[in-house]
Amino acid sequence: MIDVIMKLATGYRRSVFWLLTLITLGVAAFIPSITIDTDPENMLPDNNPQRVFHNEVKETFAMHDMIVVGVVNENSVYNQQTLTDLHTVSNYAESLDGVVSDDLMSLANVDNITQEGPGTIRFEWMMKQPPENDAKARYIQQQVEDLPLLYNTIVSGDNKAAAIYVPIESKDESYALAEQLRDKISTLESGDDWHITGLPVAEDQFGYEMFVQMGISAPLAAAVIFALLWVFFRNVRFISAAMIVAMSTVLITMGALIALGFTVHIMSSMIAIFLMPIAVVDSVHIMSEFSDRYREKGNAKDTIKDVLGHLFTPMLFTSVTSAIGFYSLMLTPIPPVQVFGAFVGSGILLAFFITVIFVPAYVCALKPSTLESFAQVTHEEHKDGWLQRLGAVAARHAKLWIAFFLAVLAFAWFGIQQININDNPVRWFKPDHEVRIADEVLNDHFAGTYNAYMVFENTFDATEKARSAVREALNNDALSAKSRDALNTLLEQDDVNFNQWIIAIDDLLFSVGSDQLEPLERLMTELEQLNTASKAFQSPELLAYMSEMQAYLQTTGLVGKSNSLSDVVKTVNRELRSGEEKDYELPDNANGVAQTLLQYQSSHRPQDLWHFVTPDYKRSLMWLQLTSGDNQHVTKVVNAVDSYIQDNPLPANIEIDWAGKAYLNVVWQEAMVEGMLDSLISAFVVVFIMMVLLFRSVVFGVLAMLPLSLTIAFIYGLIGWVGKDYDMPIAVLSSLTLGLSVDFAIHFIERTRATFKQTGNWQDTLAVMFDEPARAISRNAIVIAIGFTPLLFAPLVPYITVGVFLASIMAISAIVTLIMLPAVMTAFSRLIFPGGQS
Repeated sequence: MIDVIMKLATGYRRSVFWLLTLITLGVAAFIPSITIDTDPENMLPDNNPQRVFHNEVKETFAMHDMIVVGVVNENSVYNQQTLTDLHTVSNYAESLDGVVSDDLMSLANVDNITQEGPGTIRFEWMMKQPPENDAKARYIQQQVEDLPLLYNTIVSGDNKAAAIYVPIESKDESYALAEQLRDKISTLESGDDWHITGLPVAEDQFGYEMFVQMGISAPLAAAVIFALLWVFFRNVRFISAAMIVAMSTVLITMGALIALGFTVHIMSSMIAIFLMPIAVVDSVHIMSEFSDRYREKGNAKDTIKDVLGHLFTPMLFTSVTSAIGFYSLMLTPIPPVQVFGAFVGSGILLAFFITVIFVPAYVCALKPSTLESFAQVTHEEHKDGWLQRLGAVAARHAKLWIAFFLAVLAFAWFGIQQININDNPVRWFKPDHEVRIADEVLNDHFAGTYNAYMVFENTFDATEKARSAVREALNNDALSAKSRDALNTLLEQDDVNFNQWIIAIDDLLFSVGSDQLEPLERLMTELEQLNTASKAFQSPELLAYMSEMQAYLQTTGLVGKSNSLSDVVKTVNRELRSGEEKDYELPDNANGVAQTLLQYQSSHRPQDLWHFVTPDYKRSLMWLQLTSGDNQHVTKVVNAVDSYIQDNPLPANIEIDWAGKAYLNVVWQEAMVEGMLDSLISAFVVVFIMMVLLFRSVVFGVLAMLPLSLTIAFIYGLIGWVGKDYDMPIAVLSSLTLGLSVDFAIHFIERTRATFKQTGNWQDTLAVMFDEPARAISRNAIVIAIGFTPLLFAPLVPYITVGVFLASIMAISAIVTLIMLPAVMTAFSRLIFPGGQS
């Protein structure tokens, strides 16, 4: 293999250079057609049952994604100027393309429901025109506080904030619409504070800033890595090889991802920053050993061939194990994480392939004077002995170090027990970001800007029972041929329309003899009863159950407010009776409920009714407003509902299910946690098997797994101790840690075995290992760790999290490798090196 590589590198140098250039430019040409996707909904496959149900609920109940615009006045929003500005912004939002204007909610767009007379109600716009003075503003306050559906939803309970709920046609337009609204708000002259929030805004704005971050982080990482390589090797021409490998790897990988039609999600946006430092790892090993050996041989071709002979196998295995760590992410049920794992894993293998072909060709093309100068400078740089002292300390106090690492493992184990699984897209922004500030301010004033939907469904199959009733009636011998034909016509219809069937039988009763009246009247009565039973959500008992559940949820402190069909019915019923609070209750029977709903459909916004119930009254939606979108908070709400149902069973034939963005976030995070555990265990087993095969020894296989095991345990234990939420970036780091941490162990063990064969003595082997091999490992750790530091300056929290933890992982992994392995090898040298001088 080495001979074939050298033949390519030396015999076809120009072809290698041109081929790499053409492939890189050709594939990178697809990058401008990039498509950004930051919708957490896409964390779940298209056919995921919860996602399918969520989208069905949105369509059935016309529940659109919402931008929440809020105005805050520390005295009261009920003043002429604030309400005038609110009216202006509301009308402007209504005029924007991409806004579902009919469903926009604000004081300027909702109805005031009042009693016009006994048994008669009146619907009029709450604020058709801005109030002319503060007195009229206070009148509006009185009307709002009398309507439970509006109070603490469009105006806060403390009267210091008012909201405009802007429904949008597509969540992809939320950032652009939010920017237009911000521009309009900036023209207002009042001193009120305006805020814009909502999950669609957070997600789409994150996509915009993520795109900007992609264009900053990767070049910054390249600049940092280039500076580090120059510090290590002091030769721009020589280190340019490593940078060409890294840039080619990043451009080809990202270009291929986009060319294959994949969108760039939050995870895949980090591919470039991941590959940039990882892609130079093998080049650093080659350059480090080349600098040591070139002075001995004095010939670039012979030196690079000798270097590849030593490093090819460990570089191959480190690349494969790193790739496996990333490929294991494909076992998760989260599509964006699968894509990220597949392309980073492939990018690592691509970097290895480019390194072993391009770097030898590049080095052989350099002038001897350049190489001699490079070797001279690096030889002088290697005179310090801190690495040798580190090796000596690790070996001299081997048992103490082993005890220390066992203590660290215990510390990590207890920390892992404290890990808190939680995520919230709004928290992807820093605390001082406008989206984060808006979220905190508006949720402090209102019942909540996060939505979860509880869907009640009647499973009673009245349709089939209606058909059975008609078939049974056909068995009655008293029916004439004409009556039978009429009933068979009903059965031939694809759908059962109770009203049409009842009317048809009622018409038939006028044309039949007295002997047919009894069976037909009995059939009509049965159909009327089935029709009533099918319209479950006109039942006062069922609406009362929902109302009682709402009252219970209010006592938990988890739900800011809930709105349901029950609230609509109670409000209209109150105004139909007396308009007083004592009549804010449900009617006594289904006909009374039907009457209130019929009256409500006379309002300016009759379509609002269908947000809470389907036209056939078989399904009903309860809208929960939450002050927090944290997954843990939503999970507590779900658990509270489960607890209530356990103590108060659902009425017969009624089932519930959940929908809403806040709930979907819980679903995909649970899937991610379970999937990450599976991928970590699978990758761990595969890597262990590879280590045993590589070293042809179970003992050395176990040794290779020690540093990465301790690193993973320590990092996650630390996360538990410091209270950092286990979110999406943290979850992904487990497999990345496994893939990257084992690299140093492979190089250390492989070089140790080769050196021990030459020396036959552990102490001499240790001295050799803490020269060039340890130097290469430490350099790689520094390059990768510092290569991720540009992420620390990102305005987005997931990028900062990845930067901090990956830098820590690489630093800790290198330290553990350079201390733990020598300590264990010293303590168990007779077992590890049988036959040698321990």
